[in-house]
Amino acid sequence: MRVRLPDGAEVPLRTVATVREGRGYSVIERADRRRVVRVTAKVDAEQQSANQLNSLLKDDLLPALQRDLPGLGFSFEGVEQERMESLGSLFRLMGVAMLAIFALIAVQLASYVQPLLIMSVIPYGIIGAVLGHLLTSYTLSFFSFFGLVALSGVVVNDSLVFMDGFNRFRSQGLAAFEALIETGRRRFRPILFTTLTTFAGLAPMMLEKSVQAQFLIPMAISLAYGVVFATAITLLLVPALALIVEDARALIERCTGRRFEDAAAAPQAEVEGEVQY
Repeated sequence: MRVRLPDGAEVPLRTVATVREGRGYSVIERADRRRVVRVTAKVDAEQQSANQLNSLLKDDLLPALQRDLPGLGFSFEGVEQERMESLGSLFRLMGVAMLAIFALIAVQLASYVQPLLIMSVIPYGIIGAVLGHLLTSYTLSFFSFFGLVALSGVVVNDSLVFMDGFNRFRSQGLAAFEALIETGRRRFRPILFTTLTTFAGLAPMMLEKSVQAQFLIPMAISLAYGVVFATAITLLLVPALALIVEDARALIERCTGRRFEDAAAAPQAEVEGEVQY
């Protein structure tokens, strides 16, 4: 067999290439008129996780191959594609859950602003969940994101307890700052023990060593550490935001001469005794 060179001359194949006999592809697959090669591998989890390897491929190895081989394309299929599709669906449903949480709190408190104050701790809970994975040397997995979605509905409990106490003291005629101080004094222990009991209940799952529990441990870590971190933020962030809202309302009232109806300061029916959360 002779090979034609760029200058038109022909030379034997063996002078320009090394011939080696071997088994060729039995089937050549094509997608969109382009030849496709499937590359699969098994991951040794003790050395590196699948997410880390995928990131290495996306950021370093495959772009380098594309620079060396123009026209080369790649896509992640199989388990990785299913994981990305599931995450997309999960985040869409999380948006629906956020709207449902906002609606429920808004109906209960008869306010559109206070639900935003209560839900402001959700991003900090997510930060706490990420920090929890770093502390426990676990990587963020698909089940970790399940825990983040569940966390969004759990971390608002402490803020809701705090704002409910704040509204009660405001309805008794206390000023905003005094109501926050009294709420912090009365609600500190209920909020703290709620968080500690939640963390203690999830601790056995996080400490479990069996193979069956390994998939659920990341979800437990997201919930446990997210709740702890969000509680610390609740006791600092929510009172500060509540004061900012009160100052902004007072400023608007002075500038416009219009007094807004304050749901928190509205009189409520008197009941005998006080319910402690």
